[in-house]
Amino acid sequence: MRARQAGQACAGGAPEGKVARQVTHSASLPQQDVRYEPHERPPLPVTAGLGLQYALLSIASVVLTPTVMISIAGESEAYLSWVVFSALVISGITTAIQARPIGRIGAGYILVMGSTSAYLAVGVSALEQGGPGLLASLIVISSLIQFVLAARMSLLRRVFTPTVAGTVLMLIPVTISPIILRKLADVPETASPAAAPVTACVTLFVMVAVALRFTGKLRLWAPAIGILAGYATAGLGFGIFDTQIVRDAAWIGLPELEYPGLDLGFGPEFWALLPAFVLVTLVGAMDTLGDSIAIQRVSWRKPRAVDFRSIQGAITADGLGNLLSGVAGTVPNTTYAASISTAELTGVASRSVGVCVGIVFAMLAFLPKFVAVIIATPGPVVAAYYVILMALLFIFGMKVLLQDGLDYRKGLVVGVAFWIGIAFQLDWIFPDYFQGQWSELLGNGMTVGGFTVVVLSMFRELTAGRRHRLRTELDEGATAKIDAFLANFASRKGWGEAMVQRLRAVGEETLQVLLPPQEDRTEDKARRLLLIARRDGAAADLEFIAATDETNLEDQMAMLSEGPPSVPIEEETSLRLLRHYASSVRHQQYHDTDVVTVRVEPKQSI
Repeated sequence: MRARQAGQACAGGAPEGKVARQVTHSASLPQQDVRYEPHERPPLPVTAGLGLQYALLSIASVVLTPTVMISIAGESEAYLSWVVFSALVISGITTAIQARPIGRIGAGYILVMGSTSAYLAVGVSALEQGGPGLLASLIVISSLIQFVLAARMSLLRRVFTPTVAGTVLMLIPVTISPIILRKLADVPETASPAAAPVTACVTLFVMVAVALRFTGKLRLWAPAIGILAGYATAGLGFGIFDTQIVRDAAWIGLPELEYPGLDLGFGPEFWALLPAFVLVTLVGAMDTLGDSIAIQRVSWRKPRAVDFRSIQGAITADGLGNLLSGVAGTVPNTTYAASISTAELTGVASRSVGVCVGIVFAMLAFLPKFVAVIIATPGPVVAAYYVILMALLFIFGMKVLLQDGLDYRKGLVVGVAFWIGIAFQLDWIFPDYFQGQWSELLGNGMTVGGFTVVVLSMFRELTAGRRHRLRTELDEGATAKIDAFLANFASRKGWGEAMVQRLRAVGEETLQVLLPPQEDRTEDKARRLLLIARRDGAAADLEFIAATDETNLEDQMAMLSEGPPSVPIEEETSLRLLRHYASSVRHQQYHDTDVVTVRVEPKQSI
């Protein structure tokens, strides 16, 4: 209490600018140019138009991935039709669930779901060795990994971090760009030599010009306007828009029922391929993690703390999509990073748009002619569009890393992982040693770079200083225990009295903001608290782990300088004192678990 009384005057009277430099929180970040936040409803024409844009820009990937896999494996046309139909329906269902969660399933943001090419190599192997039944069984079993990851994410918080997410986001363009840029030359052999470059340049220029020049409603249609300009150039200018596939497709139709069932024999082929499927599923979870953080960053006008409950919901929905895909015998799906770039480009993050995308996907499954129109999109138009999206996505990855804080250690981890990912993607590292399935696995920069950043992050954690732990009840009686624990911790580290007092003050104020309201404190609702203290050079890192509360400390601290207080006076006092004594405060909220990480550094002379 002495530390609190001594600090109240300092915290209450210190200039806001000085205090703000002592703690990292979202108030220091610029506002986003967002027209519609997730909870806001745009006009129906805007919702429908953007939903159609998202769907049309993603449907080619949803359809082409299973088409390529089934064609390479030599399966029947009937099975291919069933797989494409199922992929569209499941992508629609899971996209809608991501936007409008069902319980704990779904992120609550626009995260377009669709077929993932990560399973191409292992999927073809499964089809060749055991047929569609083996493929379905492997997808179903490996999908369970994502449910476990989502449920236990609080235990894996040191592995699935913004550092990992930002690195994976930056590597996605590296992995996808070689495939996308090949589409630049995807024109008929009889076409004019100028057809591909002119079509791509027109599409790119129109899209960029509209996005940069306009900030109103016209900006929302920048992707669509650019693509229409590309269509006009390709079709009217050079005649490279193939309409035959569109003419041959039916207006309305259903595929033949080619349900493969599950192969529950669990033979040698199953066990040989299962590790590869699990590995690819883990990579997909990291991809979803990165996409979930990025979509939160671009969906709000005022930056907010990352909601890890939303990430848990996104990964659970991803697992549900994989489970449904396995049951149906189609290709697993994942979140599409392009939806993040599109949300940034248009400034619309409304959940209603995500639901509309899901509805459009499901409807298109029954409209083969419209699917054919998208598949027939000229390659240069597709490539130009993805150039914009991949450029924005790379920048998002950098933003995630910078907003989380990029010190020397994190910078080294990210740099090594990123360049190793690029090196394996471009076959710069001993390509002769990695052939066959190893070539497919290690030739993916996102896979190699993602696991490199995970391994290096885990090594960093395992070799860090020894952690000291205190377990106690989360009540007023814990104050004395925490005070004694932190004083003893500081004494063991040889810190002076000033640092001891800062630690004790941080412990007291963090406990005060974690305590439930007085009216909710009953014996039946007793909560436990785990306090972990670790030394990092001259600083101390404290982790307070307790049962879940609904408020986020980072957001509350950001509101302290925004006019009239929106929190109770006593709680506001604790927040101000905590912001004064702590160097940074990070609040990670999971289902049933709160993790408040506080960094305390010695007071710097000014």
